[in-house]
Amino acid sequence: MQRSDKNGSSTIRREPTPGKATVLAIGKAFPSQIIPQECLVEGYIRDTKCVDSYIKEKLERLCKNTTVKTRYTVMSKEILDKYPELATEGSPTIKQKLEIANPAVVEMATRASHACIKQWGRPAQDITHIVYVSSSEIRLPGGDLYLANELGLRNDVGRVMLYFLGCYGGVTGLRVAKDIAENNPNSRVLLTTSETTILGFRPPNKDRPYDLVGAALFGDGAAAVIVGANPIMGLEDPFMELNYAVQQFLPETQSVIDGRICEEGINFKLGRDLPQKIEDNIEEFCKKLMAKGNIGKGFNELFWAVHPGGPAILNKLESTLKLSSEKLECSRRALMDYGNVSSNTIFYVMEYMREYLEKKGEEEGEDLEWGLALAFGPGITFEGILMRSL
Repeated sequence: MQRSDKNGSSTIRREPTPGKATVLAIGKAFPSQIIPQECLVEGYIRDTKCVDSYIKEKLERLCKNTTVKTRYTVMSKEILDKYPELATEGSPTIKQKLEIANPAVVEMATRASHACIKQWGRPAQDITHIVYVSSSEIRLPGGDLYLANELGLRNDVGRVMLYFLGCYGGVTGLRVAKDIAENNPNSRVLLTTSETTILGFRPPNKDRPYDLVGAALFGDGAAAVIVGANPIMGLEDPFMELNYAVQQFLPETQSVIDGRICEEGINFKLGRDLPQKIEDNIEEFCKKLMAKGNIGKGFNELFWAVHPGGPAILNKLESTLKLSSEKLECSRRALMDYGNVSSNTIFYVMEYMREYLEKKGEEEGEDLEWGLALAFGPGITFEGILMRSL
């Protein structure tokens, strides 16, 4: 298969496997407010009217350890001026937070989808299905319907909602989109993820240490991909094949990542043993995924698109699988540039991976064909996809 690059020159690429789902385009969007990490502590302490020096010092340490450099956020001075109760400890603010979050996630999802559809190059009316992923809104009807209206999609578009999956939601969305694309001939699936940290915003409290982790690590944004099987050559430009997908949960670990809706928004608790739980199970999971495609390669012969839940998880995975340092470069770069944006982040990693693989092939002559997309979240749930670079 021949493909033209941005300079107009042609390169020979792999043929997609007939019947297998492929990623045809990718897009992203963010709120207008960007926060450099070095400015976060002062802003957060000011906005929440915190006077506890211990909390400030702890947040400063956490911010340095996350490796995050920049993040985007829906929260703004205008919102806090309109809803000052958001910065008051114990205030029942779930109603106000949903008034902010519900439209915000759809607005970001709409912009990410427009960017994706533009890259795809076909009319929005050719989309046959939507998979909509978010842990940041609660309402009926859901954001999938609002998004379909905003994009002007057909009223018979098939819609799937995936709510409150947390950090593994993006890879779950890919698995669902893959199943739809492979079982509905000529279908084209728009998978959109959109997240905001508004629901978890509150003043810091020593009894809720994870709130500070969230403030130091998480960001807001949206992403979108078009997924379809049997791409139309010359009209569509597939760059990744979704070969096999596996989901697995670890029994008796449901309390390690715990999120509960309450009158104040959403409360999160994160067990300190999460990185260790992942370390103990990741090698077996990866081997199971590779066996699905009879991939007889070593881990360092693959490319890796891993959801960057935090630097500790990436470090554990790198050391356990004995990966060379560059293998998780795209994950670390996404974490640095955007923070952990929950379900969206895997797509920011994939976008960097697309650039990385092209550079490897063009400049270094290294042609990496197979790779893994991985994400971890509540359950503890592992989601993985065996991918093939096209």
